[in-house]
Amino acid sequence: MSATVSEARIATPMAQRFMMQLCKHFEHRLAVSYSAAAGSIEFPVGTCRLEAAPDLLVLRAEASDATLLGQLETVVARHLARFAFRDPPEIAWRRPIA
Repeated sequence: MSATVSEARIATPMAQRFMMQLCKHFEHRLAVSYSAAAGSIEFPVGTCRLEAAPDLLVLRAEASDATLLGQLETVVARHLARFAFRDPPEIAWRRPIA
């Protein structure tokens, strides 16, 4: 079975900080791995992979179906918005056209 995927590319000078906050926030209860430039969070509904460049945070969500993918997108976006409350980024998930 193939996975359903989506990606959000977020322009922010705080990409690395937000990526680290997301990874550290979830590592107390989920399988998380991260370095200074990339991370991965294993949620019960799917996986979110993160990449931080100087002015760009890339989030890649992967789940077994569209419903679970939507749940994953919502959880990740909600937490990122909470961390970035002073200057909320635009988080637009895009799914590849089949």
